[in-house]
Amino acid sequence: MTSESRHALVLGAGLAGAACCAALTRRGWRVELIERDRRPAQGASGLPVGMLSPHVTRAPTPLSRLCTLGVADARSQLERLVPQGHGWQATEVDNLGHDPGRWPAAVVRPSALVQAWLDEARASGGLSTRFDAGVTHLVHEHGQWVAKNTAGVRLGAAPAAVVATAYGALPLLEGIMGAGSGAVPLRPVKGQLTLAALDAPPLAPRPMRNNGVFVPAYQDAGLAPDWPSRVWAMGSTYERGRDDTMVETAAHERNAASLEEMHAAAAAELRRCAREGRLLGWSQVRCASQDRLPMVGAAPDLQALHDLFSAAGARRGRIPLSQTPRLPGLFMLTALGSRGLTLAHWCADWLAGRMSGEPSPLAEQDLEKALDPARFVWKAARRQPA
Repeated sequence: MTSESRHALVLGAGLAGAACCAALTRRGWRVELIERDRRPAQGASGLPVGMLSPHVTRAPTPLSRLCTLGVADARSQLERLVPQGHGWQATEVDNLGHDPGRWPAAVVRPSALVQAWLDEARASGGLSTRFDAGVTHLVHEHGQWVAKNTAGVRLGAAPAAVVATAYGALPLLEGIMGAGSGAVPLRPVKGQLTLAALDAPPLAPRPMRNNGVFVPAYQDAGLAPDWPSRVWAMGSTYERGRDDTMVETAAHERNAASLEEMHAAAAAELRRCAREGRLLGWSQVRCASQDRLPMVGAAPDLQALHDLFSAAGARRGRIPLSQTPRLPGLFMLTALGSRGLTLAHWCADWLAGRMSGEPSPLAEQDLEKALDPARFVWKAARRQPA
C-alpha cells in the first residue's frame, strides 16, 4: 500500500489485535483500534496466568514449527517491554506427557503484554482507540472498510481492516462472505482455569504440564483487583464447541483430575479449597480453525475465486493457493487457539509485513500455506468437478 493509504482499522484489543497495532504503527501505519469491551484483554487474552513454553512434537509439524518461531519472538517482546514481576516471570516447566523433560518457560499475565503493545503503539502517535464499541457489520464502501454497530452507526473506516476478534470474527466475516460458505471454519473452544490465593509455601518448585498446566506459584501486583496478587493455578480445560463463559464446578473437578496425575497433594489442596469456598475460576472462549492452525493473511474473494476456477475448467487443479483472488484491504488474524500468547506477535508482525509490501521472512512456503485464510475455500474449489 502507498503511504497515503497506510491507514487501517484493527478490530479486537486482545493479544492478536494489540500485537497488530504495535506491528503496524512500527511501520508507520495510522491505526484505529475498535474494541467491544470497555478495556483491552477482556476475552481469552484476560487469562490471569498463562504459560509460554516450547511446543514439542515427535516429528516437526506446521504448528510446532510456527511455535518455535513464536516462543522466541514472544519472549523477546516480554524482555523488551514488560519488567519481570510486573506481568511475567522466567521459569522452567516439567513436561510429564508426550514431550517429557524440563524446558525453559515463562509464566505470563497476558494482559500486561497487551497493554505494553498498546502503550508502544500509542506512543508512536499512530494509534487511536475506541472502546465500548461493538462492531456487528463490516462493509466495503467507496474503497474503505466501514465498521458499524447494530444501529448502523459508523464506528470507523479505513482502506484496510484487520479482523482480530477471535471467535467474534465468525459473524463479521460471514456477513461479508456469506454464512455457510465454508470460508471461515472457526470453532469455539471453552477453557476454564482453576486458581486460588497462595498463602503458604508452593507445593512444587516449578510449573508442571501434562493434561493442562499446574503453576504452583505466581506473584504479580497487576493481578489485583480482579485476583489475589499471589496465586497458584491449574488449567485450562479444553471443551470444543462451547461458547459460554460460565465457571462450572464440573470443570474445576476436571482440572483436579488432571492435576492428580501430576501432583496428588496439589489436587487434594484444590479439592480442599473447593470444599472451603476458597476456589476461584476464570472461563473464556478460545477460537480454533478446522485444521487447528491460525488464519493469518488476506481474506479470499469468493465470487472472484468461483469465476477463476470456472474459467480454468479441467485445469483448475493447477491453480496455486497464492493465485486465490483476495478482497481488497481485508485481512484476518484469528484462530490462534490455545497458542495466542505464543503466536500473536509473530503472526501480527508477519501480517503487518505483508500489508506493508515487505518480502516474507519465511523460507518454507508450506508454512505460508498453513497460515493462509484462503486455504479452505481453495481446497474446496479444487475438488469441485470442472
